[in-house]
Amino acid sequence: MKPKTRHEMFGQSPDEMWKIWLTEGNEAYFRIAPPIPRILTKISYSIFHAIPSDPRCVSCYAPFQGPGAPIMRALGRERSQYSPSLCEGCENQAKKFGARAEVPVTMLFADMRGSTTVAEEMDPREFSSLISKFYSTSTRILGDSGALIDKLIGDEISGYWVPGIAGPEHPRLGYESAMEILKKTGHLDGGDPWIPVGIGVHTGMGVVGAVGKGDGMTDITVLGDTANTAARLASNAKVGEILFSDEIAREANIDTQSMKMRKLKLKGKSKSVDTWTFSSSKVQD
Repeated sequence: MKPKTRHEMFGQSPDEMWKIWLTEGNEAYFRIAPPIPRILTKISYSIFHAIPSDPRCVSCYAPFQGPGAPIMRALGRERSQYSPSLCEGCENQAKKFGARAEVPVTMLFADMRGSTTVAEEMDPREFSSLISKFYSTSTRILGDSGALIDKLIGDEISGYWVPGIAGPEHPRLGYESAMEILKKTGHLDGGDPWIPVGIGVHTGMGVVGAVGKGDGMTDITVLGDTANTAARLASNAKVGEILFSDEIAREANIDTQSMKMRKLKLKGKSKSVDTWTFSSSKVQD
């Protein structure tokens, strides 16, 4: 007899299991699981969590580095190449069954500004090193805040927060992570940043899950207006700016008294979007 999958043991469809995890986290799995799968899952997660060291999978806690990493690789729990916040085992749970769910999500896009000009003026290896440093710096910030990394493409990085991992304060985490990226890239110290960055942040409902990439391959990403709006905000942000939606301002309770609201007409959207701008020039001495 073919062994049951996790969602079959839990009596849920793949989409239902995925939505439960995205909105409520691992504790929800433990609540709905039958006794034996619940005990086995808790034990395995506890063992993974006890093995040093960070970074680790935000779902099952499998460590990606340190003495336990070789064991995790042997168990199929090495870090995913496409979703660096997840191990391949957890990512494949969604990919295998094409799981998707519409959930509350906060989305951040951070773009390097003027990359074509910078690349033209730099040696290719130097430019590659610059982008790699930007990726590693931003990925660390996003991962430490409980974000899932969505994409690392060209001169752009994007990540998203869901309640099941980041908790109900995910809009604030999105904004604070944007500020931390500006800080770590040198925009807030009064001098020239080591890489020019503009950031967009938005929150709302989005479809998170597996999508086809062709040739039988799938990827996990965020689809819908929330992702599109965040991407458009980032593309409109100037160097050292965070463009964030009024939804972020309200949900994160951001003090906007010193800022001006702007109604932006974003490409592809029929209605203007109420946005606020944080500019690093306002905090420079």
